[in-house]
Order: sequence, then structure tokens, then C-alpha cells
Amino acid sequence: RLAAAQARERAARAVIALQGAAGADARRIIVEAPVAGRVVRRLAESEATVVAGQPLLEIGDLRDLEVVVDVLTADAVRIAPGTRVQLANWGGPRALEGVVARVEPGAFVKVSALGVEEQRVPVVVRLVGAPPVALGDGYRVDARFVVWRGASVPSLPLAALFRDGGRWAVYAVEGGRARLRHVRVGHVGEDRAEILDGLREGARVVVHPGDTVRECRRVAVAR
Repeated sequence: RLAAAQARERAARAVIALQGAAGADARRIIVEAPVAGRVVRRLAESEATVVAGQPLLEIGDLRDLEVVVDVLTADAVRIAPGTRVQLANWGGPRALEGVVARVEPGAFVKVSALGVEEQRVPVVVRLVGAPPVALGDGYRVDARFVVWRGASVPSLPLAALFRDGGRWAVYAVEGGRARLRHVRVGHVGEDRAEILDGLREGARVVVHPGDTVRECRRVAVAR
């Protein structure tokens, strides 16, 4: 924020200098950028009459990129400055590493692709290390926030879990038959859930159990 304020001050000084230069020689005016960087956007495509203070170009330092992610407020409450972030699908062969710089205090309403109004909040992520030279301003990335991490965590695919009488349950495969087992779920990730109790280690379960799967019904392991 200090750097932004200093840039605005330099821009204001440049405007004052331009006004003085216009009185001396209106035919030629040198417009100086308040900061060093690369042109990322041209706001004036062709010659035209402009006024003092009117933006002509947007300049940015692509060596100091930030990623802004619009996160659901229900998820943002678990994110804090310093949270690790994996940035994928940016076009390169490997995911980029980042850390949360700040979570903005104000949320906004965004309409999803399904027409549902969602409360979202901007989360600013700083890249760890120098950004790839191919990455630029306004590029799209997918962000994964690491809000919890554990070693040797018993887990199951989310596709194996279902609700039974208000409790989480799975169908375990025991002796070639489906056995209903209620489990206690801990942390939930993108495609797996931590199992706190209810199943022994190494137990086999039915994934995507349909209406045809019932207690004691014979099942076979797909290979």
C-alpha cells in the first residue's frame, strides 16, 4: 500500500510537470511513467485529445505478480495470511507455489454459472520465487489452498460416502458381501475425506454405491 501511495504521488508530480511543459511548448510533451515496468494495457489506442491526469497506459512489474482469487466466504474463514497455495492450470508443466498475503475484509455478491448468488471475498496470493516469464497480467490460474495437512491419514474417496439417518456411512466389502458401516468423518478435501473411526485400516469399500447395493448383498471387486 505504501508503494501504491508513492506511485500516486509520483503520478501527481508528473501531471504538474506536464502542465508546466504544456505552457512552454504545446507541440511536444514528454510523458514520464511514475514507475518502471512493462506496458500491460493500452488505454488510448489512437491519437486523440486528452486531458491532464487521463490514463494512457497501464504499467506493471511482471517480476512481482500477485494472484487474486475470489473465494466463497464459507471457505475464506479457514484461510489466513501465510496459508500455502498451489497454482495449477496456468499453462506450464508444474504447479506454482504461493502463500496468502491477505484476505480482504469485504465480500461481494457474484452470480455463478448456474445463476446462484454467492458471497465471495478476494484473497491475494504472492508467488514463492520468481514468476515464469510466460505468466502475465490478467492470466487465469486454478488455486488450491492447503488449510490442513497430515501424515499417514486414514481416508476414503468422497464417492464412497453417503448419509444414513443423519450419519456418514459406507458399504465395506467383507467376505464378498456389502456391510453397512457408520464412520466419523474429519477433514474433507477435494476428493477424499479423513476417517476418524468406524473402519479398520485397509478395509475395502464400495465406491458410488447405487440403489442396487444393500446390506449383505453379494459384491465383487472390479479389476
